[in-house]
Amino acid sequence: MTKLVVATGNPGKLREMQAYLADSDWELTLKPEELDIEETGDTFAANACLKASQIALATGNWAIADDSGLQVDALNGVPGVYSARYGKTDPERIARLLKELGDEVNRGAQFACAVAIARPDGAISLQSEGICRGEILYAPRGNGGFGYDPIFYVPEKELTFAEMTPDLKRSISHRGKAFASLLQQLEGIREK
Repeated sequence: MTKLVVATGNPGKLREMQAYLADSDWELTLKPEELDIEETGDTFAANACLKASQIALATGNWAIADDSGLQVDALNGVPGVYSARYGKTDPERIARLLKELGDEVNRGAQFACAVAIARPDGAISLQSEGICRGEILYAPRGNGGFGYDPIFYVPEKELTFAEMTPDLKRSISHRGKAFASLLQQLEGIREK
């Protein structure tokens, strides 16, 4: 197995990535706690590449990073790359978003995710992106997931991300789609 350092200190995100890559021969591990990469990119892809590259260089190992967030149509894509910094806690972020949307009728939104893998020399080997369209509810529903999941409703499933089973969410989510694309490219990457 080849070590793949995940550019996050979040054990939940590590578990989620492990589930996506369960059938691969990569051994995922969290980045060292002291390594903190500032997300200065203006797109999800730029931030994913930045984090993967810097973690690879700092550790001398293959590294994987993702960046994702919520883009709300009526707010011109906000909160976008600032999704995690839109408030101090998930409830604060949700409350701010719902307040800013107010009674807006156009509730269209999408979750977007970009994933990047860097070689030990910091060069980006693979990138993929995924999008899941949905709508923003007027009030939270469901107890699962994290972040904006309780207000992100997927009409085709008639559920919010927070109401879905982990397997269902994984199969249709922005991150799931990005990883599905990545897995198709992953075979043979170490020979490059």
